[in-house]
Amino acid sequence: MATKTAAKTKSTEEILWDSANKLRGSVEPSEYKHVVLSLIFLKFASDKFIKRREELIAEGKQAFLDIPEFYQAENVFYLPEESRWTFIMENAKQENITLIVDSALKTIERTNKSLEGALPDNYFSRLGLDQSKFSALLDTINNIDTLKDEAHDIVGRVYEYFLSKFAIAEGKGKGEFYTPKSIVNLIAEMIEPYKGKIYDPSCGSGGMFVQSLKFIEKHKGNKKDISIYGQELTNTTYKLAKMNLAIRGISSNLGNKAADTFGDDQHKDLKADYIMANPPFNLKDWRAENELTTDPRWAGYEVPPKSNANYAWILNMISKLSQNGVAGFILANGALSGGGEEYKIRKQIIENDLVEAVVILPQSMFYSTDISVTLWILNRNKNERTFEVNDGVKNYRNRKGEVLFMDLRQKGEPFEKKFIQFGEEEITAIATHYHNWQQQDWKVTYQDIPEYSYSATLEDIRNKDYSLVPSKYIEFVNRDESLDYNEQMQSLQTDLKDLFEQENQLKNEVYNVFKTLGYEL
Repeated sequence: MATKTAAKTKSTEEILWDSANKLRGSVEPSEYKHVVLSLIFLKFASDKFIKRREELIAEGKQAFLDIPEFYQAENVFYLPEESRWTFIMENAKQENITLIVDSALKTIERTNKSLEGALPDNYFSRLGLDQSKFSALLDTINNIDTLKDEAHDIVGRVYEYFLSKFAIAEGKGKGEFYTPKSIVNLIAEMIEPYKGKIYDPSCGSGGMFVQSLKFIEKHKGNKKDISIYGQELTNTTYKLAKMNLAIRGISSNLGNKAADTFGDDQHKDLKADYIMANPPFNLKDWRAENELTTDPRWAGYEVPPKSNANYAWILNMISKLSQNGVAGFILANGALSGGGEEYKIRKQIIENDLVEAVVILPQSMFYSTDISVTLWILNRNKNERTFEVNDGVKNYRNRKGEVLFMDLRQKGEPFEKKFIQFGEEEITAIATHYHNWQQQDWKVTYQDIPEYSYSATLEDIRNKDYSLVPSKYIEFVNRDESLDYNEQMQSLQTDLKDLFEQENQLKNEVYNVFKTLGYEL
């Protein structure tokens, strides 16, 4: 009984991982995520199809059960019988099950235009999977209630979890890992993407878009007021992103193909109202010596150094911002104070008054790296401005020549034992503090808080030689000065004495046990 109870408490990710592990030997671990996520898509799409089919029957519309438009109108994919999960499970023990799954995916893509280019093509039959192990994986997925988790980003969660299990080069170096949901929620609550075009130059599996649309729904908006633009380098991840967005009924433009944002920009003329991004940290050798040196995206700035793409990402995003555009993106902390060309670019960005806020995040928020990172917010329009949103009116003051620094390293709550995430109330509090600083009555609603925030002037930043390291501006309390040395040493003395006594007691107990057994030490 205890074992069953424990099994029920396992997360969806853990259950899938245990099952995917059974494929070991017949498929490379780096393929697990693609195998599992494609099957999760099939199960999810089929569950939604069945639910919609039952609704039509309840409404007395049996005559329309096989008309795709009656499903697609509710953002549900129409599934011919041979592509339904029930059909797959009926044939799960057949030797040709991988071919059946490939055919199901092909049929769904052919029947639903919004999925064009999103699903794997003859993927499973080419893998050479062990039939019994694959059938066991199907059984596991069959037991997952995908609609119960409909409010969560299943594709993104599983994708991130699988990447955490393998610190593989593709996860760390090519921007494929999924941004933790609480970070995306924080970015959305701070930059407030209510209406307009949203762009992500390294969109991975599309988690940024999924969470930004949830922000709109939370604030009583309409997702039809938002247009999605993204780009992704890796073809399998590009397909995952299209699949991730399609199953939620989110229309998007991810370019005509998977492509390198720097070498093959899929949105050259785009001017976005909002940019949300988590580009790969410290990407090396992103251009050759003489390549991309005259790219229009660097116009007015130094050419970013070829050894590190951090500032190339920044300038790419600046070039894509509309007149009132706001960008919220994550970068490694090194970008806050780098020298050489980075220093020159950072100095000009600051002098151009594009930096609105710099927010340092806690360590251990990402599955694929434990380094501390920074959220940058850039804003093309820091002037006094009033505009209507779905749930009220925003009255922003003139913030020209000002930058808000925030330090969140002491924030967050434990998540899956060794990770940190922000809780919903914490996200609201952080975003509120930021917006209080932006608003007309900020003298009443905002104040600098030691070890948390500081409103700096452009002159402050010049005096710090254009460093954007928050700790150079935020006041920190020197707690060492208030410590009583003698009191601390006495406390330590007592603790050590107790430990030594416990050690001696344990030694005696072990000695007596061995002596009783006739093996005196």
